Amino acid sequence: MKTPNTIVLIHGLWMTPLAWEHWVTRYEARGFRVLTPGYPGIEPGEAGVAALREDASAIAHVGVQDVMDHLTLIIRELESPPIIMGHSFGGTFAQMLVGNGLGAAGVSLDGAGVRGVTAMPFSEIRSTLPVLINPENRHRAVPLTEKQFHYAFTNTLSEEQSRAAYERYAAPTPARILFEGGFMNFTHDPALTFDFTNGDRAPLLFVSGGSDHILPPAVQEQNFKKCAEHSSAIAAHKVFPGRDHYTCGEAGWEQVADFALDWSLAPAAGELS
Repeated sequence: MKTPNTIVLIHGLWMTPLAWEHWVTRYEARGFRVLTPGYPGIEPGEAGVAALREDASAIAHVGVQDVMDHLTLIIRELESPPIIMGHSFGGTFAQMLVGNGLGAAGVSLDGAGVRGVTAMPFSEIRSTLPVLINPENRHRAVPLTEKQFHYAFTNTLSEEQSRAAYERYAAPTPARILFEGGFMNFTHDPALTFDFTNGDRAPLLFVSGGSDHILPPAVQEQNFKKCAEHSSAIAAHKVFPGRDHYTCGEAGWEQVADFALDWSLAPAAGELS
């Protein structure tokens, strides 16, 4: 397979394509075409964030399969398989897309688990409980408060730094996706199914922030181990100590971005460092 020339970046919950703005610039400077598709109903740029804060009804009923169908169509229309990276639940989408035979390589950055991953540390429960505790939220687009965002996303930052990130990037999210993820191991939910035994999928890298609250390393570690134990396809897990969930913008994001891309271009080159 020839070297990929396109990178697809998939945002997570409570974020929009704007969250990738720094990564887009960095990857384009290395000669890549970079796509940042939003979920159905989510537009790019600052205008997209503002629109959701004003009225998020267009995304209230968006679920996992809606996003997967949308992303699959975009990727299949490309001339050659891209590198697919996703952050948070976007990492889950990246993993499942790779599992479905798409992409030259996949990277799940601070990703949520797929069906079969049962690790759920307390900090993850605390981060998501404000949404999941109310069943009526399943059909709503739900925001995080500034305080909730600081705990879940930016817990290593000062209040001032967290506020700046919240004001620029945070937006309501389709809670249906969070419900489908939170209860995937207790309900029949094929949308979140991943075949851990698939030996034909593209290489898959899991990246974790060591201080991540909403999706701590234990989630990615279990996900990675299930891939490594049940399939001959390449899988790896890298933990960046001290980093929180704000992977795309927290100071030092360049190191994470470069590592993810370098690994994707040569996943079998050697040991992680």
